[in-house]
Amino acid sequence: MKATITSIELKSPLNFFSLSWQARKIMQQLENSGHLDLKKRGAWKKHYTMTLWPDEEKMKKFAGSGAHLEAMKKSREIAREIRTITIDTEELPSWEEARELLGKGKVIVYS
Repeated sequence: MKATITSIELKSPLNFFSLSWQARKIMQQLENSGHLDLKKRGAWKKHYTMTLWPDEEKMKKFAGSGAHLEAMKKSREIAREIRTITIDTEELPSWEEARELLGKGKVIVYS
């Protein structure tokens, strides 16, 4: 199984409204994606998600289509930084472990 852990740091707290709108559409897409588990949390300018997938194929199909793809295209407008990592695991990690893992992941910084 695969888990993807992502953090997004917003440029401004006001970008939360745009993030929420996009997240709502992504959650609708996620309903029929074949994912196994989801955790999300966030406050102010920092937000996190974790999703567990049965295989890489389902994970990549979700990430590269629909509302998720559209949100990724618009991320430059609202985000200062995005971190992501995909790991092999049987269950989602704790939030503490997830933050540690993100330190080893891919980082995208927007100006």
